[in-house]
Amino acid sequence: MSSTENKGSAAEQRAATFLQQQKLILLEKNYRCRFGEIDLIMQEGDTLVFVEVRMRSSDRFGGAAASITPAKQLRLTRAARHYLARQDDDLPCRFDAVLISGTRENDIEWIKNAFDEG
Repeated sequence: MSSTENKGSAAEQRAATFLQQQKLILLEKNYRCRFGEIDLIMQEGDTLVFVEVRMRSSDRFGGAAASITPAKQLRLTRAARHYLARQDDDLPCRFDAVLISGTRENDIEWIKNAFDEG
């Protein structure tokens, strides 16, 4: 595993822990299909939450939020549809983003409904 992959995995674990502290339930990590990957799939009440985790050590290139491009959103949406097609439940869902800047524990921003399904 490369250094970048290690950092990404650590960021996803930080995000999962943070969201679990907010009372979300972790259903899956790194859901992969032919359309892409969803970092975390969680549940908040009766809502499925597809979470994109982005980490940036600086805002030099626009920061973590700027890295969720329209193309990335499309891949996430398609992967989410694939996941939903395999489920028995018909729960409402949303797309959240967890942005991590730096390495301090409090440098986490949770954006609910970060984007709509395209």
